[in-house]
Amino acid sequence: MKEGYFSKKIISWYHEYHRDLPWRNTQDAYKIWLSEIILQQTRVAQGLPYYEKFILNFSNVKSLANAKERDVLRLWQGLGYYTRARNLHKCAQEVVRNFDGKFPKTFGELKQLPGIGDYTAAAIASFAFNEPVAVVDGNVYRVLSRVFGIDKNIASPEGKIFFSKLANQLISKDEPALHNQAVMEFGALDCLPQNPHCEDCIFQKTCVAFQQDLQLILPVKIKQQKVTKRYFYYFFVRNGKKILMTERTGKGIWKGLYDFPLHEEKRPVRPEKIIGKYFPLDGNEKGSQISEEYKHVLSHQIIHARFIQIDWPSAKELPPSLIHLNARWYSLNQMEKLPKPVLITRYLGDHSIL
Repeated sequence: MKEGYFSKKIISWYHEYHRDLPWRNTQDAYKIWLSEIILQQTRVAQGLPYYEKFILNFSNVKSLANAKERDVLRLWQGLGYYTRARNLHKCAQEVVRNFDGKFPKTFGELKQLPGIGDYTAAAIASFAFNEPVAVVDGNVYRVLSRVFGIDKNIASPEGKIFFSKLANQLISKDEPALHNQAVMEFGALDCLPQNPHCEDCIFQKTCVAFQQDLQLILPVKIKQQKVTKRYFYYFFVRNGKKILMTERTGKGIWKGLYDFPLHEEKRPVRPEKIIGKYFPLDGNEKGSQISEEYKHVLSHQIIHARFIQIDWPSAKELPPSLIHLNARWYSLNQMEKLPKPVLITRYLGDHSIL
């Protein structure tokens, strides 16, 4: 393949077929950064409403920096991977504090900011400031591995280095933003993981994967990942129109979010055994109801959760075990405004509580 052929070909395709997305019609580094953080591990169709909500509530980096973390997490609710939201907030604060509210213009400087790795730094640097540095995401791995017939493991350090070097060799020095957008868009629309559009592909005559029928083999991704099973038993304690909730602290993935008082086990147990540990029921309560199991799949863990609903009398003090968990009463209106894990919102929605 002649030098420059790949870039010219894919940029020409992009001009004709790309989707009209709001973050593509700007060189505002804030909007580009926001879109890239939201779209990490998120499909465009799912991420677009979140992008629009954030722009509506925080029109620039200064307004985001000045927001309360709780409000940022509440807007983020449903996207998962909440570390991204916390880093989003920290990054905005650092840009305001150390760069007078203006994003640095180079790949190297951008990488020093919280939550910005090679991919996001390359995206901002090329889209906003036209720096010729290649973005490499799942779409790019797939396109390059198939077109050039590369069977290196994209999950290995060696594979990542190889693809990064190749991507930077191929990038247009004159139109780096268009080139990067084009490769990613081509992977998202044509060079799909399953059922790629090979019959009318612009690289059909030169694509190694098509010529050798390797579309379902490339890219090669070999990654061993241990999945942990966790067993959650939530206490949904209700007092009229008030619900008992706790704020998650510590280093967990749901830090800063609100859920119900929680008991965790290493293996499944009978919920009735757990109730007795926390609630010295004496007959004044209306008893307990135990939900069906809720399964929540995360990247490295699978949560099996049950919700134990208990109606608590207004005049009765909470047991010390729940006070120790820093549980507090919240009205339904207050609870609706709190940032919550998807697992909690699923339960609330299923039982028409909000």
